[in-house]
Amino acid sequence: MSENRPSYERIKEHLLKEIESGAFSPGDRIPAENRLAKEFGVSRMTANKAIRDLVQRGVLMRRTGSGTYVVERKAESSLFDIRNIADEIRNRGGHHTSRVIQLKEVPASEHVAVYLGVKTGTLVFYSELVHMEDGVPLQLERRHVNPRVAPDYLEQDFEKNTPNAVLVARYPVTDIENVVESVSPTQEEAELLDIPLNESCLLVVRRTWSGENLISYTQLLHPGTRYKLNASLHSAGL
Repeated sequence: MSENRPSYERIKEHLLKEIESGAFSPGDRIPAENRLAKEFGVSRMTANKAIRDLVQRGVLMRRTGSGTYVVERKAESSLFDIRNIADEIRNRGGHHTSRVIQLKEVPASEHVAVYLGVKTGTLVFYSELVHMEDGVPLQLERRHVNPRVAPDYLEQDFEKNTPNAVLVARYPVTDIENVVESVSPTQEEAELLDIPLNESCLLVVRRTWSGENLISYTQLLHPGTRYKLNASLHSAGL
């Protein structure tokens, strides 16, 4: 049955297997079209079709006058789900670690008060962490939590359990509000994420509810070259 598949599909499958096995690593140049065409006994146009498809999928990248290279795979997260970043990283085969930058009680600014549904000046809990995959900074998490909902939040060990895991275990999420935008990092943010100051970042501003309780207001900052979001929504009734 496999013999009836279009030849370019066989080339695509071969290249994907080589990438997944590690034979081709991110940044490696793949064989030229002529070589692939000769290896698979097809026309150069067929080999070109296979490569174009993988370029469109973001697996490969062409460089004029140089060749075609394997793209570094970005971490990916769903925009509509509340997932524990530690689980995401483990599911990809990576190792998650986190570094606590700040963990304290702060008076809510006017901005935070609006987003957290409290009065300005109300004491709220604040945590700031950098999440890493295999030692590489992947996300800067800044979270404000209503102390009336999670009174022992500051007592948790966030180097062992993420804020997400701690809160979701106690307060199942029923509603999510996400706002996503592209931003430039501040000097401090660039240093924490170990990125150039001119690198674009993805900022997710998120509020989560458990029933009638507004649990937290969170800002998640990701290096644009290391992270992407998908937005797939599934519904049994539609």
